[in-house]
Amino acid sequence: MASTNGMIDPDDVVMLLIDHQSGLFNTVQDLPVPDLRNYVIALAKTATMLDIPVLTTASVPDGPNGPLIPEIHQFAPHAQFIPRTGQINAWDNPPFVEAIEKTGRKTLVIAGTLTSVCLAFPAISAVDAGYKAYCVVDASGNWSKMATDLTIARITQAGAIPMDTFAMVAELMRTWNRPEGSQFGQIIAEHIVPTYQCLMESFAKAQAVVKDGPETKMDKYQ
Repeated sequence: MASTNGMIDPDDVVMLLIDHQSGLFNTVQDLPVPDLRNYVIALAKTATMLDIPVLTTASVPDGPNGPLIPEIHQFAPHAQFIPRTGQINAWDNPPFVEAIEKTGRKTLVIAGTLTSVCLAFPAISAVDAGYKAYCVVDASGNWSKMATDLTIARITQAGAIPMDTFAMVAELMRTWNRPEGSQFGQIIAEHIVPTYQCLMESFAKAQAVVKDGPETKMDKYQ
């Protein structure tokens, strides 16, 4: 295996998107729900682009927690849904762990709503089972900022690594010098940092001026 310089190896990653359910989204208070939704979409699109296996699951989707948001399987059509039989910690569901084991991969990128439960519990269990666990906190969502702060402290002490969506996408991407480089830029602009679109537009305009000349013909002072 080639050296990764201590960074995540995309070829060893399984992405776990846990309990991103419409009912649970109603309880999120630590970040705007539209942002949360976009960050999850960014992860799904990135996993699809890089052929990273995606496993999803939901906590009692026919109850008040509600169904998974449809964008996950829309933008990661290869994702495998693993039903549960009531377990709060997805790691307590044997078929979920078996699906991870079948991939042969040992690095888990995890996001889950709510952060302090659906993300934290399986992350702690995964570390205990010998996996590397990277927790995408802002693609999870929690019922309070204090709960999120406490969760970050807890998972860190357990050996998991908290991250944000932008950093995760960039780390999986590794380099702009790849055929999908512009598509990564679009994911960032559409779903993570909308102002990045301004940079892309300014760059495109500068390139057009070099190619076609200035759009505005300035009058010369006499």
